Amino acid sequence: MRFKISRRNFLKMAGIATTGLMMAQLPNNQAASAAESSDTKIKYGGHDIPLLYEAEVCVLGGGPSGVAAAVSAGKRGAKTVLVEKGITLGGLQTMGNVIPCMTTWAPDSDTAFVRELKQQLENHGIDYNDHHEGSEVGIWTNPEALSLIYDEMCQEAHTEVLYNTVFVDAIKKNNTITHCIVQTIAGLRAIKANTFIDCSGDAILARSAGVPSEHGFEKTGNNQPMSFRFEMGGVDLDKVYQHVTVELGDDFCPTKPPHYEFAEARHRTRQYVLEKFMVDGIKSGELTEEDAEYMQAFAIVGKPGHISMNCPELPLQFSASDPLSYSRGVMAGRQMINRISQYFIRHMPGFEKAYLAKEASMLGARESWRIRGKYYMVEDDYHNQSRFSDAVARTAWFIDAHGEKVSEKLPKGAYYEIPYRALITNEISNLIVAGRCISASFILQASMRIQLV
Repeated sequence: MRFKISRRNFLKMAGIATTGLMMAQLPNNQAASAAESSDTKIKYGGHDIPLLYEAEVCVLGGGPSGVAAAVSAGKRGAKTVLVEKGITLGGLQTMGNVIPCMTTWAPDSDTAFVRELKQQLENHGIDYNDHHEGSEVGIWTNPEALSLIYDEMCQEAHTEVLYNTVFVDAIKKNNTITHCIVQTIAGLRAIKANTFIDCSGDAILARSAGVPSEHGFEKTGNNQPMSFRFEMGGVDLDKVYQHVTVELGDDFCPTKPPHYEFAEARHRTRQYVLEKFMVDGIKSGELTEEDAEYMQAFAIVGKPGHISMNCPELPLQFSASDPLSYSRGVMAGRQMINRISQYFIRHMPGFEKAYLAKEASMLGARESWRIRGKYYMVEDDYHNQSRFSDAVARTAWFIDAHGEKVSEKLPKGAYYEIPYRALITNEISNLIVAGRCISASFILQASMRIQLV
């Protein structure tokens, strides 16, 4: 695939930036084997579980932070296995259809992984020229392209990827994880490793190993609202631009197709031009209040006529940390997708021949669980632009806690750092946690969670 996207520092979310440098801190000690294990089997739940793989590094979760961790470890010569429950790497970027990568505003924040990723993008004919300095979106990208690139990066790093493999439990000896139990197409299997890296997004490995955690806003217990993205095809993007930006005078997006977005969010300080369009749907009975609360769409560069809808945003009653609530949210979100897509087809210029092309294969969880590590990041770390001797990442994205708080931006050139201590725990000696579930408060996590460039 060859297609043109923007030339700016590409794809450095907090998780990627963190894992890119943290690999230098990997412990070198050989983890002890579980007392019940042999060379080929391990006792678990009264059963002999075959040993599937033995590695120096086992990474759980193939999202951007997991790919960064696994590729970085592999390139350092460590025998590495990456465990992914789906059949696509990239997590929310690919399976969640999260197209945009936002602008970090932090200087000199590239990692070795990001530099390598840029080279891979060029190898695939992707031009990432910056399209507009005034846009908060650094680039719009393409899920299918990233899936292929991530596969190739893992292969080049000699990293084994286990697809369709679901984490079940952690086996410990004292303060060390010795194995993780996984469900595969062949049944339960064990993976043995010296170092484990939890990039699950939900801190599932860390929590299973007994690491303290929390979820939701400390004041309410609510997670940030989830989104259920979908993709529409058959869209005349130039006609949409003409109507929204030219005729209606919406200045939300400073760029033109193919780098284009439009949005509205009700009950905000800003009055969005498209709010009337969505409210009209409530009045006609075609949309619900929840459908119209938040709507955003991004062009998918390299897929002409396709647009990624960053909506619906599910009501707060659906929780990213409650399995029943999450599942009910999927059903509610699918109904919302149907109403919104049909409403656009009937009423938005440029969508006359559009159709629902794809639903995301996972909900967009902005926040679920977060560990309590050796260092706990708080809002003051953002405002004070904290620096750390063991810093592994830097970012300047504002605090973006949907439904709770949106902070002012840091001054130009300012940033705060993320310390390695926020990725490791007091309880487990051979565990690193990366991505959105590192040790941080709800409000601080709302800044570092963002997918950045």
